[in-house]
Amino acid sequence: MNNVLINKELGTLTGRERAYGIEKWLLLRMLDRMGRPPIKFVLWSDEEISSSHDRPVARVIIHNRKTLLKLLANPNLHFGDAYAEGKIEIDGNLVEFLEAVYRAIYRASQDDSITGRVSRIINRPRINSLSGSRENIHHHYDIGNPFYRLWLDENMQYTCAYFASADMTLEEAQVAKMDHVSRKLQLKPGETVVEAGCGWGGLSLHMAKHYGVKVKAFNISHQQVLFARERAQALGLSERVEYIEDDYRNISERFDAFVSVGMLEHVGTNNYRELGRVIKCCLKENGRGLIHSIGRNKAEPMDPWIEKRIFPGAYPPTLREMMEIFEPWGFSVTDVENLRLHYAKTLKHWLERFEEAGCQIDKQFDQQFTRAWRLYLAGSLAGFTAGTLQLFQVLFAHPEKSDIHWTRSHLYS
Repeated sequence: MNNVLINKELGTLTGRERAYGIEKWLLLRMLDRMGRPPIKFVLWSDEEISSSHDRPVARVIIHNRKTLLKLLANPNLHFGDAYAEGKIEIDGNLVEFLEAVYRAIYRASQDDSITGRVSRIINRPRINSLSGSRENIHHHYDIGNPFYRLWLDENMQYTCAYFASADMTLEEAQVAKMDHVSRKLQLKPGETVVEAGCGWGGLSLHMAKHYGVKVKAFNISHQQVLFARERAQALGLSERVEYIEDDYRNISERFDAFVSVGMLEHVGTNNYRELGRVIKCCLKENGRGLIHSIGRNKAEPMDPWIEKRIFPGAYPPTLREMMEIFEPWGFSVTDVENLRLHYAKTLKHWLERFEEAGCQIDKQFDQQFTRAWRLYLAGSLAGFTAGTLQLFQVLFAHPEKSDIHWTRSHLYS
């Protein structure tokens, strides 16, 4: 069915039938704004609606009119809610469906339209003030370590792994990631490192154990800090790794290296200059730093459903936006690497493990929680495979630092 046919029909319909015709017309308009992805909507009446001439990769089954109306009112937010609640079903591969939608929307470039500007107003992100950041992090990371144990690797690495070879296991690739970061920082025994946003502490322990450095790691997730301290104690590394439950803005002292893996997404662009100031104050003259962050090709709002339900306060920046950390303080960017496909492979492992643990997750929480997180992980995987999400590792130093490697060969030895 197309727009012209619906417009003709509307003149002959009355009452409930006319309202139903308008709903179908609005649904087609929504598909047009999305770039006409190769998907098909199936209404509660079994009527199928699509605006694409390509073979559909999946069918979106909407179970009732109320769900449709909410979807039409704010699709960016209410699709995720309806899927989590079981009011929308996907007949087909969830990741392939999301890839098709992301690619179509990206081509349509709707963020420059009136619709995109309205979306920015309706779906405002949470702020990352000192108190706001703590609340945002608590929402995502303090939901229970047993949950994350079910699908992360044994070191509880919740960031992009590095698959130096295609046949690596997730565990091997996460260790390779920690080595990749440590080699980029040229860590030497006896040096001091500050880590901003340390997760469950695996990178700090790895740097201390295998590179002989002393680390102070900052994190505002209470459960993560407790877990990290217990691991440091068990491994006999408590004297070399100190976990501090505090905000990165309170980092003091001077260090040989600064590292942040997977924290920048929670900082907010309005705080980038402040982050740069903190790094400037804490990094020694011959120091170097590395920031590892999910990123974007162009500046656009965070998906409102993920920002509201999963990752409050989150925002993946462009490389241009990341430069607000470095440029105002005179830092030199010495290396940039994009590990997008590595994160896609990491998420594939996570999603497979998550599905295997689905029954246990249902028992820990409920099916709505499980469906929400399935959508979040599948959507993230689709974002990296479709190319709408990137993974940047940016290495930087004071401008006078000249003892840097001529090639990247040291990273692959």
